[in-house]
Amino acid sequence: MRRRIKLFLYLCVAFSSATAWGADPVAYKVNFTPSGDGGLDRLLKQTSSLVSLRTRLPPAPFALIGRALADEKQFLTVLHSLGYDDGSTTITIDGMALNDPALLVHLTQLSDATQAQVAIKTRKGPRFRLGTVSITGLPPGFVARIGLRAGQIANAAPILAASAKLTSSLRNAGYAFAQVSPPYATANLARRQLDVSYTVKPGPHVQIGQISFAGLNRTDPAFLCRHINLRPGQPYSDTALQGARNSLLGLGVFSSVTPVPASSASNGQVPIVFHVTEKKRHAVSLSGAYATDTGFSIGTSWEDRNAFRRAETLTLSVAANGLGGTSTTAPGYDLKGVFTKPDYNTREQMLSLSVEGLRQALTAYDRTGIILGASLSRPITQATNLTYGPRFTSERVYQEGVTRSYLLLQFPVSFTWDTANSPLEPTRGHRLALTITPSYPMVGARHSPFVILLGTGSIYIPVEPKAWGVVAVHGVIGSIQGTSQFGVPPDQRFYAGGSGTVRGYTYQTIGPLFSDGKPEGGLAMDAIEFEFRQHVTKAIGVVPFIDAGQASAGSAPFKGTIRVGTGLGLRYYTSIGPIRVDFAVPLNRTPGSGSFALYVGLGEAF
Repeated sequence: MRRRIKLFLYLCVAFSSATAWGADPVAYKVNFTPSGDGGLDRLLKQTSSLVSLRTRLPPAPFALIGRALADEKQFLTVLHSLGYDDGSTTITIDGMALNDPALLVHLTQLSDATQAQVAIKTRKGPRFRLGTVSITGLPPGFVARIGLRAGQIANAAPILAASAKLTSSLRNAGYAFAQVSPPYATANLARRQLDVSYTVKPGPHVQIGQISFAGLNRTDPAFLCRHINLRPGQPYSDTALQGARNSLLGLGVFSSVTPVPASSASNGQVPIVFHVTEKKRHAVSLSGAYATDTGFSIGTSWEDRNAFRRAETLTLSVAANGLGGTSTTAPGYDLKGVFTKPDYNTREQMLSLSVEGLRQALTAYDRTGIILGASLSRPITQATNLTYGPRFTSERVYQEGVTRSYLLLQFPVSFTWDTANSPLEPTRGHRLALTITPSYPMVGARHSPFVILLGTGSIYIPVEPKAWGVVAVHGVIGSIQGTSQFGVPPDQRFYAGGSGTVRGYTYQTIGPLFSDGKPEGGLAMDAIEFEFRQHVTKAIGVVPFIDAGQASAGSAPFKGTIRVGTGLGLRYYTSIGPIRVDFAVPLNRTPGSGSFALYVGLGEAF
């Protein structure tokens, strides 16, 4: 009996010792033998828990073996996903197979200073190609285009995506309840082919039925029914539903919109309910910016998002500007009211009415005025837009000791083409705008009417994954035709210098100057800005930049003295956009410009 007790105690001690050894983390190193396919090797490393958890979660001996076994299964999935259906991966630890009974004991006896060597060798084998691709159950006359053809490499991604693509095609063709099975694949090892089949249950061909809205508190449902490009009786289409959803979100009234089709059809039609969440009717916003030349600007606005129940917007804003800037002589103000009405007279046409009172006290001129405007805006395509309408300006402008009153009637016409992916932090796409502004001076002009031509453009090119590095270029070119330099009111002339043209130079100081060094303003201007926007971390970025531009008294661009500024910006990326700080210096200073300029604001410079 005593011998049995002694043996039991001995086994307990031995077991506890082995358990202690087994719980000690094992340091290890992972070595991949190249397979000959760089893309496969990268994907194996990216999906390997041996690699991703090596330093983050050091394993006990038993856990290391389990981690390696899990990777073997994962690697087989990776091989199959790239068409290597006959491939395999072998993992050894210190030259021992994972199923070797002696491996666990070996790992528990390693010293703390010893690293286990994990070797991963992949035999990819021949790459399989698609054989037959069959689809059963398609409606009569329906042509399936799923992007698969016999002979192409049997990658898993397009094979799996084909089910969703086929389902989407059917639902966009009126089969609202279509279902497509996951692909069924059969490997033919002798021919190195993968035969794939899909089974379709199309359901009935249906139309859009009654359209209703859930969640409305204030918005007129009859207006929404007219606004969306969706009518009962038209063929059912998921794409049409999403288009209607995006159109409703574009009104600015709703924070969320979800179209929900009925689960069954009635008389061949599917009722649609749009579940919406209205934004708060009223909103107050604050804004602020700083530049060494234009000083501080501080503003606030009040917005009524749904003034008369049909998504009309009334915005009242007030701003103080020119506080402490090197190109300002006194504080200024800007009081503005804007009323917008969507679907004015026709769907997607926006009416905008505005009234503005302002004062600017700049080195170039002092200006006090009232501006009344009305415009119609409508899309031409999804990315292009046309805006036109009259603008009436009554103002008093002081320049070089003389005060003049102007009464100016203008009719700006603007064409925009915008494919940028963000208003505040674009990383790809472009923005182009061309504005033609015929102008008729009714009072205060010494010469004939004139036309202002202005073109601006920006392009954004990502050069690193996830757009952590972006090349951004912005250009502007303008010309005034039909009159002389001083036949144009001072505030309508072109000036360069400052944010938007050439950073580093004091606002408006590039171009022709009076004898006292103050800006005259010209009839032509051109400028270009280059930036490289580089993320350092997810929240921090740096932006080196260089700008160049000129302005001239004549109406021909690209004449005058070119001025160049350069500098470095810092970015702090937030959920509402980047906070921008740009420091710039002029390389060939003009009279009136400082030795540097600082710009602070929300959003990129362009």
